[in-house]
Amino acid sequence: MSESAALPFFADWNDALTAVVHALGGFKRAGLELRPELQTKHEAAAQWLRDCLNAEKRDRLSPDQVLYLLRRAREINFHAAKYWFDSELGYQQGPPIAPRDELATLLHRQEQLLAEFRHQADRIERLTRPPLQSLKSVA
Repeated sequence: MSESAALPFFADWNDALTAVVHALGGFKRAGLELRPELQTKHEAAAQWLRDCLNAEKRDRLSPDQVLYLLRRAREINFHAAKYWFDSELGYQQGPPIAPRDELATLLHRQEQLLAEFRHQADRIERLTRPPLQSLKSVA
């Protein structure tokens, strides 16, 4: 059986994110993570999040809040919502990248960018140096 066949059915993105909320411990816990200013108002945080994930209500999560929920889901190895988004957007469902592999990729890319930056800085210096100064440094 393929991994996608084992995924729960989500009617829409609100449904997929609601599954994330449940995986994270429920509306109170996730609502408080998204709205720490409601720390003393657990029910208000939970109701706000329920409203955000209810298509009939006006409140909506911001794109940053959606990414936060998806990142938190990844931390607890809950990938069903990510796979649903992949499927809805026409992407192949890929596995998450192991943090050490992601770190290695980022470090390698950083090295490349730093080398490119040094090369460009050297070129800028050569192009902006007065012509006679270039001759003096050769002699």
